[in-house]
Amino acid sequence: MNLEKVVFAFTIIFALTLNIGFFIGEIDNPDHHHVYELYAAIFVNAVATILKFGDRSHMGAVLLASSLVADIQLVAAATVWAYAVYVAETGLTPSTIASIVSLAGGAVVANTISVALLTIETVLLRR
Repeated sequence: MNLEKVVFAFTIIFALTLNIGFFIGEIDNPDHHHVYELYAAIFVNAVATILKFGDRSHMGAVLLASSLVADIQLVAAATVWAYAVYVAETGLTPSTIASIVSLAGGAVVANTISVALLTIETVLLRR
């Protein structure tokens, strides 16, 4: 068993599960979406992105692209959250939290593509 591949797959799958954990719930209810879960998703997605930089194949390029999309979506969600709470001081209104969760939903799609590509690559792997 290759420990590097285990860590790589673990990080990609963990990024998806954290992202889904933040995404699930009523879209406009701030009690269903915790800020620390969003930051954990951002951190694990960033680690997954860093791990994808070493692969020079076409599949690696697509994995990196999907990871970058997820990173951008999650950072945008955190930016909207921080702006609403600290700059505009409007707090988490239903429309604001809906925007945050929608951005996280885009990251869920990007992370799902990463996991699907990882699964396809694993199935096609020849021994």
